[in-house]
Amino acid sequence: MIRLAAGLLAAAVTLALPAVLDDSALAVYILLGLAAIVTVGVSLLMGYAGQVSLGQGAFYAIGAYTAALLALGGVPPVAGLIAAPVVAALSALVIGTPLLRLRGHHLAFATLAMQLILLSLAGQLEFTGGDIGLQAIPQFSIGSFQAESAAAYAYLTWGGLALVLLVTHNVSTSRPGRALRALATSETAAASSGIPVGRYKLVVFALSAAFAGLAGGIYCFYAGYVAPGSFPVLISIQYIVMAVVGGLGTLWGAVVGATAITLLVQGLDSLATLPWMPSYAPSVLSYAVYALVLIVVVLFLPQGLLPTLTDRLSRKRPRERRAR
Repeated sequence: MIRLAAGLLAAAVTLALPAVLDDSALAVYILLGLAAIVTVGVSLLMGYAGQVSLGQGAFYAIGAYTAALLALGGVPPVAGLIAAPVVAALSALVIGTPLLRLRGHHLAFATLAMQLILLSLAGQLEFTGGDIGLQAIPQFSIGSFQAESAAAYAYLTWGGLALVLLVTHNVSTSRPGRALRALATSETAAASSGIPVGRYKLVVFALSAAFAGLAGGIYCFYAGYVAPGSFPVLISIQYIVMAVVGGLGTLWGAVVGATAITLLVQGLDSLATLPWMPSYAPSVLSYAVYALVLIVVVLFLPQGLLPTLTDRLSRKRPRERRAR
């Protein structure tokens, strides 16, 4: 009952915020939602399949470039948005087949190298616009409806997040979801139980890439342009931090982590742009905050914010009942 009430309250607040926020706050709200979409996939990949990927930014970029190229080629934007997660997932299947033979930090470095290679190619190829990128991307539209306001993109973003959460919930509560949990605990034990380890790892890798591709597709229509500089390496690290801070393997932990880190980074960006701050302050503060937040969470909140809070509340209720 409490979970249902909390969910309804969160949905009401989500729907009400675009109507009351100004354009600058809406921009943060949209970027927060996009980050949450990608982070849900990262949490699924790391928390259930036990795979560490530093290349989710690459699939975010693949989704953005796919939707942008199709829209600029005259394809309806809604078709481009649908194609974005599909192409990202197919790319993950191709890339993941050799890469997922690796484990641990070897896989992390390989996925990081994948993103660096992709960004380098995007900066050199003519059809991607090179370093300048693709500009004048048409606004998102469905039939006669055209998303002309930031509020419309906010609803589109959070609608995408709702879809991603629904898919993740269905996956995590299904039989394959239970198999993924066993896979994260021990690949050897999972294989001995008859679980097709390689196939499951590849599928969840592709699913997390599809989530990132969906977010990238929405981003390209909202921003109106895409370029290699839109997808720095730091963005993949940011998604990892969000997933760890919120709580790996939890449905709402990714949303909590994305919210906390996005708001924290926005506050630090405001601080870094003050007149008395040095020119290198934005980049230094960004890297410093990720390092400090990770250290604090690993030392004091190893399960993440949401699982720790839920655990403390569940312990508090029996004490209150006994006190009565």
